[in-house]
Amino acid sequence: MAKTAPSENGKHANKSQAIRDQFAADPKADSKTIISRLAALGVKVSPTMVYYIKSKDKHAKRLAKRERVAESSRQSAAQNPIELVLRVKDIAREVGGIRNLKKLVDLLAE
Repeated sequence: MAKTAPSENGKHANKSQAIRDQFAADPKADSKTIISRLAALGVKVSPTMVYYIKSKDKHAKRLAKRERVAESSRQSAAQNPIELVLRVKDIAREVGGIRNLKKLVDLLAE
């Protein structure tokens, strides 16, 4: 079971949540700062716990980002990349080759 520490209103709060709250208040704070702030509130935490909570939060953010990227790629217009490549090759043949197609794309990009 998670260890708890008394909070301001006398109820017990989770130490991990207290660390997360401190990081939410100041995301750029280092671990020593977090430990000292929590000590001022009467919550004793170890540096290992602070590093652990920080790494878990970063992992969760990376995982969420991967999910967003995967979802956006699933919703892209080209469901089959092979079909897309074949269509580009057909367009290149129509305009006289890949070099001409590249010139056209460069002109459109300007």
